[in-house]
Amino acid sequence: MNDLKITLTCADYPRVLLLATGAVKPKGIGLSMVLGRHGSWPERAEMLRRAVQDPEVQGGEWSMAQYLYRIDQGDRSFVGLPVFPLRNFTARDLYINPNGRIRQAADLNGARIGMYAWSASGSIWYRHFLRFIGVDPERVQWVVGNVDAAWSTGTAPALPPGVASAGARSLSELLIAGEIDAVYSPPRPNRYHPQHGPITRLFPDFRGIEQAYFRATGAFPPQHLIVLRRAVWEENKWIAGALTEAFTAANDEFAEIQGGFPYSTPWEEAELEAATALMGADLHAYGLEANRTQIDMFCAEAHRLGLTKRGVTAEEYFADFLAS
Repeated sequence: MNDLKITLTCADYPRVLLLATGAVKPKGIGLSMVLGRHGSWPERAEMLRRAVQDPEVQGGEWSMAQYLYRIDQGDRSFVGLPVFPLRNFTARDLYINPNGRIRQAADLNGARIGMYAWSASGSIWYRHFLRFIGVDPERVQWVVGNVDAAWSTGTAPALPPGVASAGARSLSELLIAGEIDAVYSPPRPNRYHPQHGPITRLFPDFRGIEQAYFRATGAFPPQHLIVLRRAVWEENKWIAGALTEAFTAANDEFAEIQGGFPYSTPWEEAELEAATALMGADLHAYGLEANRTQIDMFCAEAHRLGLTKRGVTAEEYFADFLAS
């Protein structure tokens, strides 16, 4: 029997390259992957767009938040797989002006904070982290914009009352000018420098606070998942399991390779040993059971922020996958 042809989009994460090259093959599927290049943020965004809008592909990497909002609205056009190609702790993304008024976490209560998006997956986890460090997101004056460019409102959803737009100025400009107090951004600002920049991190030793967050919550925040178009899945429901198994196999093999040849940075072996001691050997786990608590946590935070009309559980989030 000929393999079923499936094409998925994804950023060029090392964890998926074994699938993209064919070194790992899903059973019964002739998988092609369309990847972004060079870790580019714009190309990553394009891969997410194509996953759900390009009729030439059958799915791919997508925002966990956008998938959640579809479920909340009763839209099951896509079937999510418990495969999380992008995770990120968030303390490292919090930037300040070293000459500004923010000196410690408590100073963020009542502050003006710039953020790259209001309802994105990362911004949900950002506010979850703020609660962890004792900052109430409701007491923050939020400004939404791009870190190093003017904010385009063309395709962005409308902002809720009380949330401002950065408009024609970048968040970095506003931070350096003292018009906002901090910036939350996944890409590092162009003018960031750890010691001498006009933009620095609130938590220079972000490793420590992120480890404390993990110990307290158990979350290594997943932000993206893999989705399939519903029509494709309904014709062959077995592909959900086959693809999840293949992504998991590639993820496991990547971890083994990384552990066997830990030479990309001088002390990577020490970092891997420390991370494993804290988080366990499968620190970038796929699958529902290994991520159930984190999915529930993510959905609960989105509801608490008013981004969904109701609470969604991990079982509902992956209901189609569980029915495969």
